[in-house]
Amino acid sequence: MTDQTAPDPAPGLDPAEEYRPPRNQWLDVWDQFKTHKGALIGLGFFVFIILGVTLGPFLWTIDATYIDIRARNQGPSLAHPFGTDQLGRDTLARMIAGGQTSIAVGLTAMALALFLGTLIGVVAGFSKKLDGPLMRFTDLFLALPLLPLLLVIIMLFRDRLRAAFGPEEGIFILIVVVIGITSWMNTARIVRGDVLALKEREFVLAARSIGTPARRMVTRHILPNVLSPIMVSATLGIANAIITESALSFLGLGFPSDFPTWGRLLFDATDWLQQYPERVLWPGLAISLTVLSVNYIGDGLRDALDPRIRGR
Repeated sequence: MTDQTAPDPAPGLDPAEEYRPPRNQWLDVWDQFKTHKGALIGLGFFVFIILGVTLGPFLWTIDATYIDIRARNQGPSLAHPFGTDQLGRDTLARMIAGGQTSIAVGLTAMALALFLGTLIGVVAGFSKKLDGPLMRFTDLFLALPLLPLLLVIIMLFRDRLRAAFGPEEGIFILIVVVIGITSWMNTARIVRGDVLALKEREFVLAARSIGTPARRMVTRHILPNVLSPIMVSATLGIANAIITESALSFLGLGFPSDFPTWGRLLFDATDWLQQYPERVLWPGLAISLTVLSVNYIGDGLRDALDPRIRGR
């Protein structure tokens, strides 16, 4: 009778090391992301901005709306590191408060645009009947002149929302909704293209063959595999929302004049450009560097989430 016992493990091999769990995929993404120096610097600067506008009011306690006529038009000093404006308000405090508003608008509008774009893209790519109408609807929005459309919508609904929610909250809701409903088109087209390719893959066909419901197929098999373009679109959406809000505030159609945003600070500084050019420098640098850092983050995520170049 032959011996059926299992062979002894190789000498010198720890039995605990015979099985190693697979490496987390997000660790591979992070390793690839770290190789992109610009993305790493952009991530560090964006985190610095987030911490600055979040923790800044606790470290710099001067009220952004406090008016001190005796201290107006001062240059940088220990009392006012960024100087003061024509009403004596501290520019650093207004930069911190303006950053809170601009970042909040960027994140909220990005979330709305991402939700609309992902919903329309997934439905269009998964449903043959709705693909044509939804894509023509997307093309219609892409063909609209966005800046005149934004101006018309704000002029029509600004006073109503101010009366309903207050001057600051009403304008915040209006700007977020306006930016969100005019920024979802590129996300929808990207997601649709990925869904069209994914629904012909073997694992989706296998799920369909065993009778998996459409909703479960989308949430279990489609959405997790289109996460990469959604995350890249999210970073670019933040940059687009910050620029759009700054442009609207610079045109005087954003928040009230006494409510600081980076675009509003830039608008107020244009009248004093020749006498005090540094007033334009601070909000302009904040907008430019924040948008640049977000774009670099998106560039690094696009490379890190692409399995074809991961590990190079």
